[in-house]
Amino acid sequence: MTFLSNIRSADKRLSPGRMVCSTAAIVLLGIALGLFSKYLDYRQGQLPAVLMFLDETFDLHNFLGRFAIWIFLAVGLSVYSNSPARAAINVFAFFVGMVASYYWYSTFIAGFFPRSYAMIWAGFTVLSPLLAFICWYAKGNGWISLVLSSAICAVLFNLTFASGLTYFDLRSVLELITFLCCLAMLRRRTVKDTAVMAALAVAIAVVLHAFVPLYF
Repeated sequence: MTFLSNIRSADKRLSPGRMVCSTAAIVLLGIALGLFSKYLDYRQGQLPAVLMFLDETFDLHNFLGRFAIWIFLAVGLSVYSNSPARAAINVFAFFVGMVASYYWYSTFIAGFFPRSYAMIWAGFTVLSPLLAFICWYAKGNGWISLVLSSAICAVLFNLTFASGLTYFDLRSVLELITFLCCLAMLRRRTVKDTAVMAALAVAIAVVLHAFVPLYF
């Protein structure tokens, strides 16, 4: 559609073979990260020395158990895809691989299945193609793209900072790094426009926090 192409146009179409290989690699990445995340969570007291140090220093297993890093990775897969349709496919493939492997490990290795959390992630996976399709336009031009990029940063802002009437706290250093990387990834063409995006993100974050508080 002309309206959408004015925001951002698709890049050159990939060959069918390259699309299949790309999606397969993304599925494998999701599987690997899902297994690694659950392994850290389940074996946190029996990790190799380096992983033990990283986990104790940065609370790595809890960081991977929250939403911020996965949203950031999904946004990255989306905006760097060559079209909105490919963004939808890539992000869906990633979450199918990640969620399936995570709960396979939980069920067959760890011996338990947290149904309520699984349903949340399953719902998120089902919605991910639509969200990825929309997010692809965050790297485009115009005010719609600006609002989309600001809204994405706002979600990451609320997942990075815990706030209330009398407090404002950082959840973890890793979430702060994730948030700053998201700002860099979605930066606008000029420093001024990037500053506007960041300011708008904070404003949207305040509104979101009032109506949709995030505790993941």
